[in-house]
Amino acid sequence: MANNLHVVLKQDVAKLGRVGDLVRVKPGYARNFLLPRSLAVAATEGNVRQIEHEQKLALANAAKQKGAAQGVAAQFEGLSLELAAAAGEADRLFGSVTSRDVADALKKRGIQIDRKHLELPAAIKALGEYNVVAKLGSGVNATFKLVVVKAS
Repeated sequence: MANNLHVVLKQDVAKLGRVGDLVRVKPGYARNFLLPRSLAVAATEGNVRQIEHEQKLALANAAKQKGAAQGVAAQFEGLSLELAAAAGEADRLFGSVTSRDVADALKKRGIQIDRKHLELPAAIKALGEYNVVAKLGSGVNATFKLVVVKAS
């Protein structure tokens, strides 16, 4: 029976491990799958140090991004955004309020956010108050109130 090889993973591999893990695999699996696809490198001392260094950089970058996202989340704290829309009988809107409308209203307030990062509750087709979630990345979400009023 052949000896197993030690490799360091450069990317997450399903059912094997995460980035930076030192794993033992069969020589054929390493030679034919992991190494040609640059999913892993041989577990030499230099390669292990290189992967550890890259992990430290990635952790520092993730912490920086999370701090920036929390800073943006502070702008949403206690925010109540009013949006005027044309409405008919029984306070039903002619059309609906979209994430683009909300993003444009936020932009006028000085808050830049991509409309794809806004999560509206279903379709907003009536006047009223709604809670909107802004997904800011790094697991940071901010919720603010959207008030849809009748346009005069």
